[in-house]
Amino acid sequence: MEKKKKPKLAVWKFASCDGCQLTLLDCEDELLPLAEQLEIAYFREASSVEIEGPYDLSLVEGSITTNVDRERIQKIRLSSKHLVTIGACATAGGIQALRNFKNVDEFMSIVYARPDYIDSLEQSTPISAHVKVDFELQGCPINKTQLIEVISSFLLDKRPHIPNYSVCVECKQKGNVCVMVAHGTPCLGPVTHAGCCALCPSYNRGCYGCYGPKDKANTESISHWLMDKQDVSEDEMVRKYRKFYAWTDPFRSESKKHEKKK
Repeated sequence: MEKKKKPKLAVWKFASCDGCQLTLLDCEDELLPLAEQLEIAYFREASSVEIEGPYDLSLVEGSITTNVDRERIQKIRLSSKHLVTIGACATAGGIQALRNFKNVDEFMSIVYARPDYIDSLEQSTPISAHVKVDFELQGCPINKTQLIEVISSFLLDKRPHIPNYSVCVECKQKGNVCVMVAHGTPCLGPVTHAGCCALCPSYNRGCYGCYGPKDKANTESISHWLMDKQDVSEDEMVRKYRKFYAWTDPFRSESKKHEKKK
C-alpha cells in the first residue's frame, strides 16, 4: 500500500525581526509530535533544506516593503493551498509602518549616503494588502500556543479557535487587579486583542497594544477615559496608538484624531 504523503509546511520571511519564526522554534516539545504529521518543506530559520511546492500551509512573517517583496508574496500565494500571516508585521505592517505617517524619501536621504540605490515602497503594508490571506494570527511576538492551534487546525481542515476578547479578560482570568482603576496607570488592555496572557498588567504595567486591536475595539471611549481621568496628553495618545499596530484600524484612525489636535 502506498504511504500517504505528509502535508507540506513552508515558513516565509519578509521585513521583520524573525521573532515570530523563533516562536515556532520555541515550541520545542509541542513541535515534535506536530513534525511527525507534516513535512517542513521550507523554513530558512531552522533548516537549509528546500523542497519545492505546492505547499499545503504557508506561514508568513513580515511586511511588504519593496517591489521584490510584492512580487515574491504573489508567487508564494500561488503555490500555497492555505496562507496564514503571523505577527504584527505580517498582519498590520509592523513597527516599520511608522514610516507610513512621514516622508520615506526624507528618511532615506538622512540614513543612506546613496539613497538612489534603495528600492523601497512608500509604505510598509500587511500581506493581506497584496494577496488573499486565509487567517491572521496577531501578536508581537505571537503566542506559541495559538500558533500550534492554527497549524493543527489547518492540518485538520478546520477553522482555528483563537479567542477575540480583550486583554482585560485575561487579567480577570489571572486574578489581576486592574492597573487603570487601582493605580491610575494608562492601559490599552480594553481595546487590545488577547494572547499575551496579560503579561504587562501582571507586573503592574499598562498594556502597550502588542497584539493589536480586538474586534470592534472602542478606541474613542478608552481615549476619552485616558485623557479625562488620567490626564494623558494628545501627544502621548498619538504615541500610544503608534507602536506595533500603528497602521491598522482603529489604532491608525484614532491616532490621527489626536495628531490633528496637538
